[in-house]
Amino acid sequence: MTERDDVDAIVEQWRRERPGMRPEPMAVFGRIYRLARLVGDEQEKVYAGWGLSRGEFDVLAALRRAGPPYTLAPKALAAGLMLTSGGMTGRLDRLERAELVRRAPDPADRRGLQVTLTDAGRRAVEEAADAGLAVQRRLLDGLPAPDQARLADLLRALLAAAEPRP
Repeated sequence: MTERDDVDAIVEQWRRERPGMRPEPMAVFGRIYRLARLVGDEQEKVYAGWGLSRGEFDVLAALRRAGPPYTLAPKALAAGLMLTSGGMTGRLDRLERAELVRRAPDPADRRGLQVTLTDAGRRAVEEAADAGLAVQRRLLDGLPAPDQARLADLLRALLAAAEPRP
């Protein structure tokens, strides 16, 4: 068992102040929120080494994961990253200025565009991904491998229960 933390204190304060409240979910989600913030801040620092924000890294990573020729339509990128078209345009503008992506007309759709990862973009995202994974591995090293797998399973189940069903 690990030491008590700030989240335990918050839950206990609620129990004391509102005995009928049942604040147990705060013990889970308070830690998820704090972990997301801490890991996100660490990732942001890592990606800055390549001149990238987390959001820009996400665009490059989506293109890289698409496989050769590392090309997607802006709409597909926006949908996959849960962004508005305006949010995607801003990211693509910055990435194109940095010569990490290239936008070109879609040969299959005269009204459409394609976004392609450049060689420099592929190198940057691969290096940044490796560095970001090193941070995540370091943070997970505090848990034995079976606990890491169990945590991943539990979070998958929680996410599935929380996501809206089509």
